[in-house]
Amino acid sequence: MKQGWLIIMAILAGCQTHKPQAKADIYLTGEADASKIGYVIFEDTPQGLSVKADLKNLPAGAHGFHIHENPDCGAMPDKNGEMQPALAAGGHFDPEHTGAHLGPHGNGHKGDMPAINAAADGSAQVQFFLQGLTVDEIKNRSVIIHAGGDNYKDTPLPLGGGGARIACGIIR
Repeated sequence: MKQGWLIIMAILAGCQTHKPQAKADIYLTGEADASKIGYVIFEDTPQGLSVKADLKNLPAGAHGFHIHENPDCGAMPDKNGEMQPALAAGGHFDPEHTGAHLGPHGNGHKGDMPAINAAADGSAQVQFFLQGLTVDEIKNRSVIIHAGGDNYKDTPLPLGGGGARIACGIIR
């Protein structure tokens, strides 16, 4: 009888579904000795891709928050030849090549996430769901936090006007 119970428990344990999960540790960019400022956890759920972030030491205010194409937070030269932090992350994740920056609920690229707002002490905790994305799609890409907010348009400035990339992490 005890052996039968163990077999049933083993079968039930094997039936439990494992939700795919990924994590990005986030570091400030442009520093010789980059400081870890928090993390972002992604998890597949029935409600969509769950995104939970716990961050600190950000400048107070709104910041663009995006998934970028490449798993690389390195600096690269911009079109003027000046080194820019985290430019190696490439552009916003756009697997359907829409070329449109329309926000997390628009029909543009999939890399848009809701902007984050850091408190006066530099902390920001967010939790939301993204539709149309899975952990498998975003693994081995990067998360970027921009210096400024995001208007989810390409006017008056490209990519919502978020500006410089101040923090980055690779999604693993």
